[in-house]
Amino acid sequence: MSAPEIAGEATDATGTKKEIPVTAETGVAPEYERLMRRATLAAVAVALVLIGLKGAVYWATGSIAMLGTLTDSLLDGAASLLNLFAVRASLAPADLEHRFGHGKAEALAGLGQSIFIFGSAGYITFEAISRLMNPEPVDYSGAGIVVVVIAIGLTLALVAYQRHVVSQTRSLAIEADSIHYRGDLLMNLSVIAALVLSGYLGLHWADPVFGILIAALIAWSAAKIVMNAFNQLMDREFSEDEREHIKDIVRQHSEVVNLHELRTRTSGIYSFIQFHLELDGEMTLAEAHRISDEVEEDVMAAFPGSEVIIHQDPAGSEKLTRFQRA
Repeated sequence: MSAPEIAGEATDATGTKKEIPVTAETGVAPEYERLMRRATLAAVAVALVLIGLKGAVYWATGSIAMLGTLTDSLLDGAASLLNLFAVRASLAPADLEHRFGHGKAEALAGLGQSIFIFGSAGYITFEAISRLMNPEPVDYSGAGIVVVVIAIGLTLALVAYQRHVVSQTRSLAIEADSIHYRGDLLMNLSVIAALVLSGYLGLHWADPVFGILIAALIAWSAAKIVMNAFNQLMDREFSEDEREHIKDIVRQHSEVVNLHELRTRTSGIYSFIQFHLELDGEMTLAEAHRISDEVEEDVMAAFPGSEVIIHQDPAGSEKLTRFQRA
């Protein structure tokens, strides 16, 4: 039997709000699952094509800038393959040993990617410094430029699709992959400049210098991935705008007095929202339960796929804590 579905509200690329079913088993819309799986497969496919093309041109030219972008594509391929498995793991439903699901597999994958990326930046820098000390001309620059132009076209298409998927799902793993490939666009433009300056104008120093710049860009991208993954693993709160939006939704209910102890966190594409709901102390338990259900539905409509946990308190009886941020 298929898992029951509940309706969630999301916004598409045109800004139009739409209803998307969210499975009660996994808490993820089937459309989101398909988008994420397709994005990981597309990234692996593009990486394999780029590795083949850049590997052939590096073998022919010996360009350090081309080595830089080839190394980055190799690591992008490894990272994209890692993401493919990480996304599959993160989409697995909660079980007895992982009651909050497996969403943090994405953050762990992001940290794993960053290790590879920092390593590649160091290797490219080492090779570039060696080439600066012993300059060598770059041959077959024309072939290199053609391959890089093809790489730019493929990467643009992939990044556009990844941005669409991230806007829908907020997937950290796919966002990390997208950072790689957005960096590739600038890298590929740098490689064209290096091939032109070195191959046609005889400025042999340009190739290793651009290689060093590419390495710095790779390292910067890795640092951003580490920060995003760290925030998820440390259960960082939602942004203040999102927190205020949650408060506004709750307070719009005519029978809600207030709320306190709002706590939020993200695990992969999953969101967890919990708070204490202040209600009239004279109402019955059945009435309090009804109101809580209505508030929960309102919050989940604004944050599809989220898990909302509500504790009811009689208004005026809440205990202050050092974490209270009502």
